[in-house]
Amino acid sequence: MIGIYLITLVFAGIGMFVQWRLKSKFQEYSEIGLANGLSGREIADKMLRDNGIFDVRIISVEGQLTDHYNPADKTVNLSPDVYYGRSASAAAVAAHECGHAVQHATAYSMLQFRSAMVPVLSIANNFMPIALMIGMMLLYSTGNKLVLTIGVAMFALATLFSFITLPVEFDASRRALAWMSQRNVVTPPEHEMAKDALWWAAMTYVAAALGMLAQLLYYMSLLSGRRSND
Repeated sequence: MIGIYLITLVFAGIGMFVQWRLKSKFQEYSEIGLANGLSGREIADKMLRDNGIFDVRIISVEGQLTDHYNPADKTVNLSPDVYYGRSASAAAVAAHECGHAVQHATAYSMLQFRSAMVPVLSIANNFMPIALMIGMMLLYSTGNKLVLTIGVAMFALATLFSFITLPVEFDASRRALAWMSQRNVVTPPEHEMAKDALWWAAMTYVAAALGMLAQLLYYMSLLSGRRSND
């Protein structure tokens, strides 16, 4: 049990550092106004139209770094700092979320695969914590590994989902940066700031995926160790 707590603590620390770095970068770049004076909402609208997308709404949602694209209702959801912001960070986030809308419109395979996993993963996530907890108790008290095996299988599915998310996020950033450069939406220095901000945003997903992989390997080692002792 100590092992899983140590792994969780280590990757929680990494995740906190990445989140802190991301927020500091966005704060730094949010203070630098765009040369073109466009807001995040205007940039999002321009990118969607340039890609022939006219059925996606752009709306403002509460919170900080709560920006996301919802394929279910075709909405680009931007936090107030991005929606109204006229900075390099606002431009980066707005274009990135529109990158997901472009993925959806062009049937990007990894996004489709990820979306197909969501219903199954939602069900698995409801039972996974209980299965893992009870499974570990049974493994140590009775040697029964069935429940833990089921829990680990569900955790493996969640881990797979986190890794499938990575190419989706990196591709959305690639599309955003390429479009901003091609359409001269940002100057070269602004492009570098947007690229840096999106890189740190991507690192939050990388840290989360690696943390889940480490926990998965730990659970699998428990099953493997128990089997070798049987």
